[in-house]
Formats: sequence, structure tokens, C-alpha cells
Amino acid sequence: MDLSLDSFYELHNLNLEATVATVTQTPNVKKPWGGVFREATDPRVEKFTESISFDQRLAIYDIQGSQAHTQMLATIGILTGEERDQITTGLGEIGAEIASGQFDFRQEFEDVHMNIEQALIARIGDVGRKLHTGRSRNDQVSTDLRLWIRDEIDRIIALIKDLQRAFVGRGKQDQGVILPGYTHLQRAQPVLAIHYWLAYCEKLQRDQGRLLDCRRRVNQLPLGTAALAGTTIAVDRQMVADLLGFDGLLANSLDSSGARDFVIEFASCLALIAEHLSGLAEEWILWSTSEFDFLKLPQAFCTGSSIMPQKINPDVLELVRGKTGRVVGNLTSLLVLVKGLPLAYNRDLQEDKSPVFDSADTVAACLELLAPLVADAELNRAVIANRLEDGYLDATTLMEYLISQGVPQRTAHEIIGQLVASALDLGVPLRQLPIEHFTAAHPTLSGSAHEILGVQAAVDAFRSYGSTNPAEVEKQWNQWQKKLSED
Repeated sequence: MDLSLDSFYELHNLNLEATVATVTQTPNVKKPWGGVFREATDPRVEKFTESISFDQRLAIYDIQGSQAHTQMLATIGILTGEERDQITTGLGEIGAEIASGQFDFRQEFEDVHMNIEQALIARIGDVGRKLHTGRSRNDQVSTDLRLWIRDEIDRIIALIKDLQRAFVGRGKQDQGVILPGYTHLQRAQPVLAIHYWLAYCEKLQRDQGRLLDCRRRVNQLPLGTAALAGTTIAVDRQMVADLLGFDGLLANSLDSSGARDFVIEFASCLALIAEHLSGLAEEWILWSTSEFDFLKLPQAFCTGSSIMPQKINPDVLELVRGKTGRVVGNLTSLLVLVKGLPLAYNRDLQEDKSPVFDSADTVAACLELLAPLVADAELNRAVIANRLEDGYLDATTLMEYLISQGVPQRTAHEIIGQLVASALDLGVPLRQLPIEHFTAAHPTLSGSAHEILGVQAAVDAFRSYGSTNPAEVEKQWNQWQKKLSED
């Protein structure tokens, strides 16, 4: 059964992620790759050192790499055409069993690589023993992990785009809505709702850029550098790279076998995505409270209380915020893991997979839930509009009007601050302050200054690129629509 790489991706996408295979524990036996050893491994060591319980999710990638390696070995004359076909077919059959959840992973074979290789040998005999020529498990696992991360980057970028589309898709329903913008959680200046949504799109776009940068460094082939020094077999590493879709070759065998900076970089990208999602979650949790009452969350993404029947709790958002701690913790674990490791492979590196697997799964799950939540949430427009004049959101605009009339910024700042103090004393917004207060503050304010007071006038007064001016926001929104439709 000779499966193409595309077929393996399809099997992986349909089956493998949902499959948690059982690992069979059998009485300890002498390892078939034991070499110098004359005794079987102590069963306690066997249990302590196994990684098959978690690295089995790399199985399809391990088979992809092995099939490409097999093609190369035949090309350089290590394998005959018949042997190549036997190995390739056997690996394909094993891959199908793994994807369907029918493969028996065995603990005594330690990891995904030896489980597959031993199954191949059991299936086709001594020909299977030739597969590992010119490679080590050191360069093999690095290749598998790079293939997996490459796929995960593509998957997460697609999920990020879905969330961006959810934000951009709110443009029509929220057109013209003005929100109070905050600094220090204090009302600051008026901001169009669409401007808010596009701010998250910008953050997510930088997240995509970091992932794409990471992908370029991930997509370098280590296979063929063997354990640490290379191999005396004249392997064609470029051929393998071409078959597997790598952009290039890692150039130093000593570096290649133990490098895990690509894993840490990916985990770092995931941590930043999680931080951005956590900030969104925090803001929307606040907005959905009775105290703010800006936002109505879709009930399908909320849960209730076991004792208080009236509660509609933003549990999805709270868990997005909470799970961020796991993602940041995983990054910290990886950084500590490699601290002080000498060159080349060390068994410590077995511990790199669980943290990065968990981070990728966690971020993907958060993105999958946030896209429909964002799309279906509703702004409480009447509540927002009723309180929009609170907080003197137009004060900065009035200050900048004075600046445009030749008043130094610090002087203008002081003048408008005094006017706000007077308005606070009277309990009125700036535009309801009696005209004599403006005339006393500065002669310029007795004229057309009132025309720029109020949140709508303040929003319209913005001029800078990237501001919340309606025309500028509409331009940015149209650009985002075009970009996401092209993607």
C-alpha cells in the first residue's frame, strides 16, 4: 500500500488527532537494537524512559520521513527497487493501521520510531532492517517534529484568519457605533467599534507573521545528519528535502541533532497568541458585566450556576484567559529544559514534546471557540449610547483644537483641565458648560470650539493615519475585507 504524502495528510487530519492509541505493556525483553547490552532493560526503567504514550502523534510524520528516506536509499543503491517497494508498501499499511486506531503501540519499543520500525520488520522481514541506514533516531525525531510543527503552524494560521473574519464581519452590524476607549481602565477618548475590532485583527496579523517567520526556520531538514557527526553513507539529503517539502538542509550535523530552538520559537509564538486572546477575553468579560453592560455574549458560549439560576457566566472567555497560563508555563518549561545542555542529542530532549503538543492544542481550541463567539456577540447599543458622554471623552479633542489655534500643548492641557474641573463641579458634560466658562478660559474658545464637542464630533475630528476617524476606519475595514477574501 503505497500512500502519497497527501494521502497521509488526509489520514492524519481525519483520524490521527482524534485517536488515542493504547500502549501495550509486555514483559521486559532485550531490545532488538540493544547492541552491546546483554541484559534486558529493567521494567522500571522501561516505564520511566518510554515516550510512545505521547510521541505516537508523530507517527504519520515518522512514516512520511521514512518513505522519503527509503526512496533516497534506493536511488543511491542501498536498496533495490523491490526492497524499496516492500518497505514503502509496509510503511503505508502501518500508517493506515495507525490512522484507523488499529495499531498496537508497545511500551518496550520506547518510542514511535522503534514501534514503526519493529512492526515493519515483523511484516516484511530482514529487508525492514535496512530502513535505518544512514540515519539516527536523533535526526529522525527532529525531522518528525519539524513536519508536525509545520502542519500546526498552517492549521493555527487558518484558525487565526477565521477569528479575523469574525471581527471584520461585524463591520456592518456595528457600523457607526461609538465606544468609550480606555487607558488605565478609565474612560479616555471615543473610538468607533469597528476600530476596536480591527485592533484585534492587527494583533492577530502580527501573530501570523511570527508564525510564518518561525516556519521558515522550522522548514530545514535535519534527516541524514545521523547521530551527531553525519554518516559515511553517501546519502542524498537534498532529495529527501525535496520529497518532504523542506526549503533547505541544516548545515551542521552536531547542531542538527540537538537543536530545539525551533520548538521554543514555536512555543513562544503560541504564548503570544494566547496572551492576545487572554486580553480579548478579559475585556469582553468586563464588558459583559452588569456594571459595564456593553456586550451580550451568545448563550451557547456561556454556562450557568449550580445554585444561582439567574447566572449566565462567561466561562469560555474565562477559560481562554486561564489556559493562557498553561501556554506560558509550557514555554517556560521548554526554556528551562534546554538550559545548559551540551551539544548534540541528550535524552532530556524527550521532554520537549508534551509541552509543545499541549500549547498547540490549547491555542487551537481557544481560536476555534472565539471565532463563533465573536461573530455572535451583540453590542448593547442603547446602553452604550446612553452613557457615552460620561468621562469627558472629547476633552483631548478640545485641547488639540486650542493647539491648532497656536496655543502651546502644555498650556492647552492646563486650560482644558480647568474646564473639565468646572464641568465636574456642575455635573455636566463639556458641551453643556455655560459659555462664560469657555470665554474665561481662553478667548479662542468663545467661538467655534463648541462645534467639536460631543463624542461624534470628537470622532469626526481625528485626522491621523490609523486613527478612529470614520473615513480612515472605513478605508482600513475595506482593506481587511479584501485581504481576508484573498486569503
